[in-house]
Amino acid sequence: MIIGLVVPTMGTRPVYLRQCLLSIRAAGDARIHIVAPGSLGLGSVIEPGLFDAVIDDPGLGLAAAIDAGLKSFPDSVVFVNWLGDDDELAPGSLNRTVSVLEDDSRIALVYGGCEYIDSVGKRLWVNKSGKYAKYLMRFGPQLIPQPGSLMRRDAYEQIGGLDHQYKWAFDLDLLLRLKKVGALQFVDTTLAKFRWHEGSLSVGGRKGSVEEASTIRRASLPRVLRIVSPLWEIPMKLAILAAGNRLNRKLKRSNG
Repeated sequence: MIIGLVVPTMGTRPVYLRQCLLSIRAAGDARIHIVAPGSLGLGSVIEPGLFDAVIDDPGLGLAAAIDAGLKSFPDSVVFVNWLGDDDELAPGSLNRTVSVLEDDSRIALVYGGCEYIDSVGKRLWVNKSGKYAKYLMRFGPQLIPQPGSLMRRDAYEQIGGLDHQYKWAFDLDLLLRLKKVGALQFVDTTLAKFRWHEGSLSVGGRKGSVEEASTIRRASLPRVLRIVSPLWEIPMKLAILAAGNRLNRKLKRSNG
């Protein structure tokens, strides 16, 4: 196996976790490492064939948990990513993304479309941001879907991995740094499903995520642009929060 997928979990939603693991198995040939608290007995909830190893969560936050999982793979694993325990990959998606990475060594990460679903799997929205998302993220919203993407392990290690200081927007920080060592390549197909529900960290911490992403974007700018960045950052943050509120209203209508 040359692909490694990390699934961080607290074990509180075993039904979603099982669906997540099944989707990875259907997406391609990957080694799956679950990162969970050491006291969690996954064997009694999830059949062993759906994962390859359980890594102890260091207890230092989500970014640190994912980083521990990504660093735990054997040397034979050269392409990596993580997937939330309530998200899913599209069938065959890993075969598609790994083929792109194998065809061009200049590519650091591959990403595609992502379907947003509710708690029971009903479609809410589809992210079709496309190839322009990689240019927009430095000055605008982060529209590159992390679920379904796949990156080179050596590129991840070259930039020092995830920054543990961030709670929500560490994927944006990672993408901005990855872009310095390789290309970010879009493929025009839906690669994953992101579950938008009340228990999701992305939904519950929406305001904190928006503020953290703004801090990361501003830090990546040249000093002269950093000074004037509030001119676009303030209205953009309001627009992003409004978009999240619209999706929340759609979620409530979906739930009846």
